[in-house]
Amino acid sequence: MAAVIDWDLAVATGVRLVRPGPQVSRDEAKHAVTELRRLSREAEGHVKEFTGIDSAPPEEATVVDRPGWIRANVEGFKVVLEPLTDKVGSNMPGIVSAVGSRITGVEVGAVLAFLASRVLGQYELFLPPDPDGNAPTGRLTLVAPNIVHAERELGVDPRDFRLWVCLHEETHRVQFTGVPWLREYLQSQMTEFLTIADLDLSTLLNRLRDVTDAVADAFKGGDGNIIEAIQTPEQKEILDRVTAVMTLVEGHGDYVMDAVGPSVVPSVADIRAKFQRRRGSGSRMDQIIRRLLGIELKMKQYAEGSVFVKAVVAEAGMDGFNRVWTSPNTLPTRQEIADPDAWMRRVLGSGALPPSNGQHPNGHPQD
Repeated sequence: MAAVIDWDLAVATGVRLVRPGPQVSRDEAKHAVTELRRLSREAEGHVKEFTGIDSAPPEEATVVDRPGWIRANVEGFKVVLEPLTDKVGSNMPGIVSAVGSRITGVEVGAVLAFLASRVLGQYELFLPPDPDGNAPTGRLTLVAPNIVHAERELGVDPRDFRLWVCLHEETHRVQFTGVPWLREYLQSQMTEFLTIADLDLSTLLNRLRDVTDAVADAFKGGDGNIIEAIQTPEQKEILDRVTAVMTLVEGHGDYVMDAVGPSVVPSVADIRAKFQRRRGSGSRMDQIIRRLLGIELKMKQYAEGSVFVKAVVAEAGMDGFNRVWTSPNTLPTRQEIADPDAWMRRVLGSGALPPSNGQHPNGHPQD
């Protein structure tokens, strides 16, 4: 049976299209890799101490170049999309599958080439099983050429910037190794999202029309994106849950990197100000592609999630916030992300906010 996506072609396309990284000497490259590995371990200690989450022992990050990031992500895609490829592959005529797999392989490769020059690092949640069939817990990956390019472009202190990036990515490692059910929960939601898709021809044509509308909307400066265009109502419910989790973990990462930052990253204020400006910049075409791929949505998630975490920690302290990791039922909904008080009422209940000399933790008198 032909694969639904030609993964080898996706890798070959991505590696061929990706831009070369910044010019660095062999010594500079070696130093950057060594320092990133060391700082990733240092960052993990800071994150564990600050968050109070008991996670797996620290490991050095895997440091890759842009083609290495593309290969790693294709492996992750295979794991995530396996339920869908099994379902589609069994329902599709051989010739359609053979032609379609090559088209989608090129498309996936092109998207990865675009992203591979922008991603600084990530915690890879979904990895292929090891030789014994066990699924690895995850892997922290840092993209050295992109980090070097960003620090040069921003004109910031390299050591500070590298540690700052590591603080965010290590927060994800602490989250997913310290909260063992979180990875399985996300994977089950994504599997359900993929397998409840309607795959009859008329539905697929309607989805294609929706995607075309989303593309047109993005070019006009609207909020349309491909991810939201291809959902059924049932899938939208699941995506709302997944979006809430990702907003929480991304916002928590941003909150931790900025809260820990001042004590270990002297120039953190300068880095954050310049990085925020960089996030919002880019050519018009760059912005259109980011909007289409839902990357603009991800930027919003950082901000919304960080506000949620900050509000809960200010009211209930870090221990109160950490109740969020108890079970899927204590995760915030999308509505609660925007209304932290609603989450605290539901999960922490009355009396959950510890009084201190008749004062709220934020300094206001108790009612």
